[in-house]
Amino acid sequence: MKEKLKDFNLEELFEAILTLKTTDECYAFFDDLCTVLELKSLSQRLQVAKMLAKKTVYSDIVAETGASTATISRVNRTLNYGSDGYALVLERVNNK
Repeated sequence: MKEKLKDFNLEELFEAILTLKTTDECYAFFDDLCTVLELKSLSQRLQVAKMLAKKTVYSDIVAETGASTATISRVNRTLNYGSDGYALVLERVNNK
């Protein structure tokens, strides 16, 4: 999948994100870059991934996050068959 996504503009976006040093810088950049709904969707997916990694059942994830079962299924599929991006981030967050 990485090769399908890779292009100059996306590469520049990721390089820009990697320059951010603080949570406040992230808030400022992502506030300018994304809509509130886009940010809420991204953060919701991360919460779903965290809960799935802890083996939380779908009904509890829906109740806690408000995510649809379709979103939960997609995140679950990505956790199991994706590029391991969630796993990498969750491991690093848990080791903080």
